[in-house]
Amino acid sequence: MINIRLFGKFGEIVASGDQLSISADGIASVEDIYRYFAREIPQLHNQVSEPQVMVAVNQNIVARTTRVNDGDEVAFLPPVTGG
Repeated sequence: MINIRLFGKFGEIVASGDQLSISADGIASVEDIYRYFAREIPQLHNQVSEPQVMVAVNQNIVARTTRVNDGDEVAFLPPVTGG
């Protein structure tokens, strides 16, 4: 299983809240998770596909091409503003 963490507004979109787990079968990269969202949770896909969204694998910010493995934690981080 791949553990998905959804921060901020992303966690409000899915019924399970800020965490969900998906099967690692057929998931080789962060990009595959985006494809999963496009098929299974289109509203979430639309939000996490914004260019300013950052993705972390095992607490390290990564590119969409980064490989993921069974047991990894993948977090989607919304843009943060301050002032």
